[in-house]
Amino acid sequence: MKTSYDVLIVGTGIAGLNTALGLPKNLDVLLISKDYAWECNTFYAQGGVAVAKDAQDVAVHRRDTLEAGAGHCNEAAVDVLCSEGPAAIRELIERGFSFDHDASGRLLYTKEAAHSTQRILHAGGDATGRYLHLFLMEQLPFPVLYNTHVTDLLIDEGTCYGVRVFHAGKIFNLYAKKIVIASGGVGSLYEYHTNARTISADMQGICLDHGIALADMEMMQFHPTAFVLGHAVRKQLLSESLRGEGAMIVDDHAERFTFAYDPRGELAPRDVVSRAIFLHKQKTGREVYLDLSAFSHEHFKERFPSIYYNMRTIGYNVPEQKIPISPAFHYAMGGIHTDLRGRIANVKDLFAVGECANTGVHGANRLASNSLLEGLVFARRVAQEIAQSDFSSRKEHYFSEAEACLSQAGDKELKNELRRLMWRYAGILRDEEGLAKAQERVEAMLALPIGKFLRLRLAVSREIILSARRRKTSLGAHTMVVRN
Repeated sequence: MKTSYDVLIVGTGIAGLNTALGLPKNLDVLLISKDYAWECNTFYAQGGVAVAKDAQDVAVHRRDTLEAGAGHCNEAAVDVLCSEGPAAIRELIERGFSFDHDASGRLLYTKEAAHSTQRILHAGGDATGRYLHLFLMEQLPFPVLYNTHVTDLLIDEGTCYGVRVFHAGKIFNLYAKKIVIASGGVGSLYEYHTNARTISADMQGICLDHGIALADMEMMQFHPTAFVLGHAVRKQLLSESLRGEGAMIVDDHAERFTFAYDPRGELAPRDVVSRAIFLHKQKTGREVYLDLSAFSHEHFKERFPSIYYNMRTIGYNVPEQKIPISPAFHYAMGGIHTDLRGRIANVKDLFAVGECANTGVHGANRLASNSLLEGLVFARRVAQEIAQSDFSSRKEHYFSEAEACLSQAGDKELKNELRRLMWRYAGILRDEEGLAKAQERVEAMLALPIGKFLRLRLAVSREIILSARRRKTSLGAHTMVVRN
């Protein structure tokens, strides 16, 4: 196969695909997918896309995003997201994508936690991510290299020349004039998470290897409502739109206890609701459930077909039967630090976009359904930046294809220990003693004879722990407690 391209894009979620679709068709572009293209967080996104409904709502969307971000947002990034969001959605619709609408053709909006109005567009009821992903894949004019692990970035003297990959049992280099990281977040570092199985922080770890800054790594978001029973690694997400449209959080005494933690109850920001559930379980020993009795059977089946089918398959008679819930890791606000064009400081020709990137747009707590919008808006900006670049002056530069051992016997057991460690000590509630204990164990595991993929996970986990230890006081999704 050929090994040299104009642009390499690592990742085939909404950020990677929309970047590709924004590039000129005459460029030689290759997308790299770690698994099948649909094994990404975009595919599993249920709720929808948050976007201002009209010109007046742009300022309100901005305010809601800043408030959810707990004063930690990059306001310039929020301005970009909220002001350019409507154009990104119009472009998507003009390409032929269809959001759910009523009989008159008017777009249907729903509400989610911490939004002050209905502004969430959805498709296929609760299958927005799946519909978007299929649509973008169908429009993609460039090839995808599937089942391919990126093992390193090829960087020399402040310029990135490509990536090293493991594909079909072989390790080799792929070269490009521009490289875009769109590889997603860090979900597989945690015992309970809602992420695709491919989301394991490899690229963040590789960036650390090259001295590329990660920012806000203590800011990890936990979704309040997930079904975590069963043996599947990816836990079943129960969309925030359920609560936006009437679902209630109750305990086994039928108490709607979240109002004791925040006057907004179930519609408080995700970090608030997650803490409420976690603390209520700790204090009372009671189980917590999502009560769907506000929905008629037919409406629930039509509006939330994926959740209906999945929960019925598991054995829950929804919406009549309550679903046991727990918070689970959902989204990384922290990531590879970039500017508002996706450029990575001090490394020429390297970009990051989507959940793997940190522009500061989400601050300390992402506003519900802003992530798909981020993937659309900032991908357009990265594509524009690349399209305006001068490709002619790029010199060829070749690297050795030697690579460290990627995996060792015993890595799986250590990986599972790491997931339990991160959930217990670097999860919803943190304290200095627990974080110190987690860091000590991570450092000990790093000293063992382990494979590179596990080492990358451990390096990113250490960065999360160190970032959490540096921030002594609670902020947004980062909650520090003092143990008695």
